[in-house]
Amino acid sequence: MRYEQHTIEGRNAVLEAFRSGKTIDKLFVLDGCQDGPVRTILREAKKHDTMIQFVKKERLDQMSETGHHQGVIAQAAAYEYATVEDMLERAREKGEAPFLLFLDNIEDPHNLGAIIRTANLAGAHGVVIPKRRAVGLTATVARVSAGALNYTPVAKVTNLGNTIEELKKEGMWFVCADMGGETMYNLDLKGPIGLVIGNEGEGVSRLVKEKCDFVASIPMKGDIDSLNASVAAGVLAFEIVRQRMQG
Repeated sequence: MRYEQHTIEGRNAVLEAFRSGKTIDKLFVLDGCQDGPVRTILREAKKHDTMIQFVKKERLDQMSETGHHQGVIAQAAAYEYATVEDMLERAREKGEAPFLLFLDNIEDPHNLGAIIRTANLAGAHGVVIPKRRAVGLTATVARVSAGALNYTPVAKVTNLGNTIEELKKEGMWFVCADMGGETMYNLDLKGPIGLVIGNEGEGVSRLVKEKCDFVASIPMKGDIDSLNASVAAGVLAFEIVRQRMQG
């Protein structure tokens, strides 16, 4: 399946994209450009809680495919986002305890695509990503997911920590991956669960980690100290699968 490049250029096209309800992951605006049409676009972006980045003209020229960006370029999602409620409903329909993956600051589209693929194969009901400091549903993510994006919903939330707090009130437990945690084989990972994965560099952020009920580590025997984020997600997700199968 071929995925088109979801970049929208030019003031009218970008404004029309916002007004038609298209999901825009990020808006790039020429630094210092504040005329009427651009202010209108910025208002729409804020209304939709879209991430806005002010950049130099060279950056926009570099990104532009048409050469007519008029000081604004929008990156649209290759797929529509779901909501966390959609995922919980999906679990209810299947008669299963909710199993969600939460990704903290995953900025590499290859990692996100691979994790969505893993989530699908592990039977997770969805993947939750934050609006900021995270890659969105780009064409690369869709390609790397090998079709899983057609079946596994992805939600984008303003604040991961707040979303975790809300779901804990509904009876979900949360486990995050961290080298300093308890070996995953010693933890009870059954029931309604959210698995939180951070990026390779910083891991799960402190504020998000503090919201989690468990911290799980993957036993490692090698000479280097960390796994790729998508591999770590796979190892832990399938430990959850194993425990669920054992009842």
